[in-house]
This record gives sequence, C-alpha cells and structure tokens, in this order.
Amino acid sequence: MLLLEVISGERLPKPERGKMRVHKINNVNKALDFIASKGVKLVSIGAEEIVDGNAKMTLGMIWTIILRFAIQDISVEETSAKEGLLLWCQRKTAPYKNVNVQNFHISWKDGLAFNALIHRHRPDLIDYDSLRKDDPITNLNNAFEVAEKHLDIPKMLDAEDIVGTLRPDEKAIMTYVSCFYHAFSGAQKAETAANRICKVLAVNQENEQMMEDYEKLASDLLEWIRRTIPWLENRTQEKTVNDMQAKQEDFRDYRRVHKPPKVQEKCQLEISFNTLQTKLRLSNRPAFMPSEGRMVSDINTAWHNLEGAEKGYEEWILSEIRRLERLEHLAEKFHQKAAIHESWTDGKEAMLTQKDYETSTLSEVKALLRKHEAFESDLAAHQDRVEQIAAIAQELNELDYYDAASVNARCSKICDQWDNLGALTHSRKDSLERTEKQLESIDELYLEYAKRAAPFNNWMEGAMEDLQDMFIVHNIDEIQGLITAHEQFKETLPEANKEREAIQSIQAEVQKIAQSNGIKLSGGNPYTSITPQSIDNKWEKAMAMVPQRDKALQEELNKQNSNDTLRATFATQANAVGAYIQAKMEEIGRISIEMNGTLEDQLTHLREYQQNIMSYMPEINKLEADHQHIQEALIFDNKYTSYTMEHLRVGWEQLLTTIARTINEVENQILTRDAKGISQEQLYEYRASFNHFDKNHSGALNNEEFKACLISLGYDVENDKQGDSEFNRIMGLVDPNSTGSVTFQAFIDFMSRETTDTDTADQVIASFKILAGDKNYITADELRRELPPDQAEYCIARMAPYSGPDAVPGALDYMSFSTALYGESDL
Repeated sequence: MLLLEVISGERLPKPERGKMRVHKINNVNKALDFIASKGVKLVSIGAEEIVDGNAKMTLGMIWTIILRFAIQDISVEETSAKEGLLLWCQRKTAPYKNVNVQNFHISWKDGLAFNALIHRHRPDLIDYDSLRKDDPITNLNNAFEVAEKHLDIPKMLDAEDIVGTLRPDEKAIMTYVSCFYHAFSGAQKAETAANRICKVLAVNQENEQMMEDYEKLASDLLEWIRRTIPWLENRTQEKTVNDMQAKQEDFRDYRRVHKPPKVQEKCQLEISFNTLQTKLRLSNRPAFMPSEGRMVSDINTAWHNLEGAEKGYEEWILSEIRRLERLEHLAEKFHQKAAIHESWTDGKEAMLTQKDYETSTLSEVKALLRKHEAFESDLAAHQDRVEQIAAIAQELNELDYYDAASVNARCSKICDQWDNLGALTHSRKDSLERTEKQLESIDELYLEYAKRAAPFNNWMEGAMEDLQDMFIVHNIDEIQGLITAHEQFKETLPEANKEREAIQSIQAEVQKIAQSNGIKLSGGNPYTSITPQSIDNKWEKAMAMVPQRDKALQEELNKQNSNDTLRATFATQANAVGAYIQAKMEEIGRISIEMNGTLEDQLTHLREYQQNIMSYMPEINKLEADHQHIQEALIFDNKYTSYTMEHLRVGWEQLLTTIARTINEVENQILTRDAKGISQEQLYEYRASFNHFDKNHSGALNNEEFKACLISLGYDVENDKQGDSEFNRIMGLVDPNSTGSVTFQAFIDFMSRETTDTDTADQVIASFKILAGDKNYITADELRRELPPDQAEYCIARMAPYSGPDAVPGALDYMSFSTALYGESDL
C-alpha cells in the first residue's frame, strides 16, 4: 500500500494494524482493489499467495504496478507505452555513433545507450567521446553513477549482471529507462516552449526591421520630393534665351537622371508595404501603421504634387523661351528701326532752325518753300516708322523685357525729337509762306523732281528695310507666306524701275533746258537733297538685297522642311510606343485574371514577361532622343500625332508599376500559401470561383458578386436575417474601409484565415509559463538559459517588471509582453 501511494501520488484506505493473517490478507486486498480501480486486470494473483510469500506472484504484482504507474503513461505519437518509450530512446540516441536501440535488452548491454541518453540532455555531465564500446562495465557504471548523483535516479541495475547475462531482463531495463524519460520530460517541454517563443520572436524581429526600412525609405523619398518641388515651382525669369535653355537642359537631366531612380524607390516602397502587411496578417499581428505623413497615400499625394509641379515647370520653360525669343526679335527690330530713324533725323533740327531765306532771292525763297514742302512730305512718310517704334516699345514693356528702361529712354527721346521736328517744321513753313508773297519764280521741274523723288526714295528705304527685316516662323505655312509676299514685291520692281527712270528723266530735262538757254546751275536741286546718284545707288543696293532675301527665305524653308521631318520621325516612333504601351496594359490585365499553372510557374512567367517589357526600353530611349531633337529645334506643335512625350512617359511608368504590383500579388499568394498551408488545389479553387464571378474582369467583386461566390463555396449567407448577419461579418473582414469591392488578395486572406490556424497570445503565454516553471513571472537568467542569446536579450529589453504579490527582484512580466505581440503596442 505504501508503494502504491508513492508511485501513484494518491492516498489509499487506512491499513489494518493487526498482525494476524486475516489482517495481512485484508491489507493486500485493499492494494489489489486499488490496482483494479485503475483499469488493471490481475490474472491469477491472489492476496493469499502474496501473504504466503510466493516470490513469482509478488514480482508479477510489482511489475504490474510499475508498468501501470511508471510506464503506461508514456506516449510518443500515439503509440503504446512500450513502443512510445522505445521510439523516444531511438530519437534521442540517433545522432550517436555505435548506438542502435532496437529493444530493451541486448541494445543496452555495452552501456553506450545509457550514456547517450544522459549526454543528449545534459552534455555537461558526460564526456561521450571518451567512452569505448569494448568497455561495457565502465560505460554502465559511469551512466548509473551520474544518473544517481546528478539526476536523482536510483541505481536499479548491476553492471556485471547486465554484461554477464546473454539477454538482460527487459522489464528491469524498461523500468530504469522510464526513469530517464520522466527525468527529461520537463526538459522536452521546455525545449518545445523555447522553440515556439523563438519562432514568434523571429517573426516579430523581421517585421520590425521591415517597418524600419519602410520608414527610412519613405522619409528619404518624401524629403527628396520636398526639396524638388520648390525647384520646380521656381519661376525666376531669365534675361536671354540661352539662360532659359540652360534651365531646360537642367530639367532634362532631372527627367533622365534624377527622377527614374525615385520612380523605382516609390514602386519598391509600395511593394514593401504590401509584403509587410501580408506578413503581419499571416502571423496574426496588427496591421502596420506608418508614422504620420508617411502612409502610401501620403507618398502618392506628394508624388502627384511633384508631377503637377513638374508639368507646370516644363510648360513655363517653353512659354518663357517663346517669350524671350519674341522679346529678342522685337528688341533687335526696335533698335534697327530706331537707328534708321535717328540717322534720318540727324541734322534736321539744325536745317529747320536756319534763317537762310532772309538773304535769299525770290527764286531761292520759292525754292526753299518747295524744298520745305518736300520735307513735310518726307516727314509725313516717316510718321509710320515713328509709330512702329512706339508700338514695339510698348509691346516690349507689356512682355516685361529686362532692358525696358533703355528702350523707353530711347523711344522717349525719339518721340520728343519727333514732336520738336513737327513744331519746327510748322514754324519754318509759316516763315517761308510770309516770304513767298514777294517771290514768284519757281523751277517746276525741280519741284516735280523733288515731289516724285522723295516718296520714291522713301519707298526704296522702306523696301531695303523690309529686305533686311528679321523674321521668325514656326511652320512651313508661315515661311510660305513670307515667300509669297516677297514674290509679290519682286513683281512690283519693273514698275518701280520705270518710276526711277521717269524721275531721272526729269533731272535730264533740267540739264537739257539749262544747256539750251545757257543757264549756269549753281549747286543741286533747291527743293530736295535727293540726287539722281543717290537714287541709283539705293536702287542698286536694293537690287543686291533681293537675292540675299531669296537665299534667307529658302534656307528658312529648308529648315522648316527639316523640322517637319523631325515631327514625322517623332510621331512615327510615338505612335508605335503608344500602341505598344496600350497593348501591354491590356495584356497584363488579361494575364492577371487568366493565369494558370502553379504560383511559382505564374511568378516565373510574370518575371519573364517583365523582362520582355524591359527589353523594349531602347525604343523608349530612342523616342526620348527624337523628343530632344524636337525641343532643340524649338518645335512646339506636331500635327502627325496626338501623343506627347509626357503622356508616353506616364504610360510607360504605369506599365512598369502594374507588372511589378502583379508580381508582388503572386509573391504574397505564395507567402500566404506557405504560411497557412493552403494547397495548390485550394488556391486554384479560390481563383476559379473568384474569376467566375468577376464578370467585368476588373480584379474585384462587388457585394452581390462576392455573396454569390461565398454561396458557391458553401457559406450560408442567403438573404435572411442570419445570412445577412454572417455576410456583414465577413464583409467587415475583407472590406474594412467599406469601399464596396473585394480584391482577390483580401479574398485569399479571408479564406486562409477560415481554413488554417495561427499562433495566439494564449499559446505564447503558456510557452513562457513552462519556461518559468509554472510561475507568473520569469527571470532574465531563465530566458538566457532557454532561448538563443539575441532573442533572450530582445525579451529582456522589452518585458516590463512584474509587480504581482509573488514578485521577486528581477522578475519580468511575460504575460503583458505576449499580449502586446498580438495587440496595439510599440513593438
């Protein structure tokens, strides 16, 4: 009865204290009844034989007790007690040389199996490599002594008996080995608990590193955007076209060199965020919430602002180049016309203020009057030029010309001088008309010459000015207009030449009359300073300018034809690239819906598809080169294509981002499958169900489509109160933001959550409790003994001090730590 109490841990009825045979038989029957109550059948064992000292019966009963209470509870992978104990021994001794446990008799004779069991669990107690197979006595005694001294296992066997027996007693060895099993079972539980904690902590550490990487990459990208937008929003005007073209070249460098890596970083950021959220869901952790201002939506908003600033900056540069070209053209035209006018007015004020008529003869006064009339005609002819100069100056001011001050000063001087000339002209005319009453003679021929020569001379000056006039055109139609106008001008030259000959014939007639009448002419024509020689010189000069103008117009026509070729070249490439991008966008849309094969095959196919798309990059680079030629030629329109470079750049970036996101979706499906243990057939079933109800191939199901999909998979979500409640619960899981649509990834997450199990906070708490020896707290030494160093220090650094009534110095609260792993915390 005492043996049963010790080995079972239970109390038996109080024994009878008498020494008579009947008392002894009653006590033995109480023991036998207790054994029978535990489900053990005793065959041919009676109390009388035990009391009478039947050794065989007594040993049989003792073995039955040992087998029931010390061995029967041993179970490994649902085997029987004996088979479970043998399987446990085989697994523990498998790594050791010269040990092959196949039974509980001869496999233990050399003693190496006993030493291997101890060394496997307590390597500090035995130097296994020093043991020799040919020295079984030493091996056995070493194992028995160590077990008795350090493991509290009594020495039940004798080394000489085991070695000297052909087949050692199986029951004795089973009994002794079961003591090792019970001694080390606690260590086995601790090892399992430590493995569970290591697994949980490893997942948590990896997730934390991914969070830190995301935060840093997001901060760097947002900082780059923050620095770049002010540069793109800077609208400081430059003074020359060359300065603005330098800004344009800086902008091209930004587009080609600085922005593409940031596009890749943005895409990688979205992929990292999606992967992290998937891992958190799979490990039953709360979703990752980035720091304020670093959400993917924040980055997309900042990127949208960047592209808006980028578009506005490019448009501003082009408009500024056009404005500066216009300004430079107008400024050059202003200074050219001003110089001609100033040359013409040079000396006119002095001429109008002289008093020569006071000492002149009648004929000379009449001549002076006629000359003044001719001057007035010339002055009126120059009025248009002065108005043109003033109009050009006003336009330069309206266009914010940087040197407007000097233009205004020169224009003001010309206008003031012109007003003064008008006043002086009026004053001189009054003086001559007062004198005219006393003068009669006038030379009609000189007068006629002067009247015809002045407008003709002005016409020639205007013609030469037009022939030298600068021009700027942007297309073939504009240059053709200039060429047509020039051809019309050339058609007027024969009539102009006749007028020149008629004017020259007047002067010839004057000379003929003077010679006929013996008149000596003094000086030139009194009515005009325009000589026949000056008319001929200007005519020859004008005629020489005609072919030069022809050449300049032809060169500009050739340039515009070349520009048209550039337009056509760019349009051909742009149309091809645009069609390619459109086709590939439609194709990737179909691929993402119609993918077949294993997920690994799909991933390989998508990566090959991505590589195929990237091989098209030389065509994009060629288009960029064509676009650069277009911009360098200052071509701002293209009638051959509706595509712009900006449109195609955005399309190309969207294509690359779409294929990258599709690859990431398949990777996340692989991650979900591996983490949740979902079979390939299940994934096929989920994909087929999802695609069947995705009628418009949008990649998402609306509420009604999703309900039909759930019904097809066996969910009870029919249109009744219970079904609506279940459907609303599921929608809260797959569509927490109430967008009204369910993506395939959300659908997979839900199905994997419904069909698999995950670690929970209660499981982790139970594991820590095993390591702590059933205490409500754990110490740093216990963590360092049971866990790997890095994960032990990780727990110590994050566990709060334990403050319960049974707290000891250095006690740590593993319960709050485990709960925080699966809830809102800073971990």
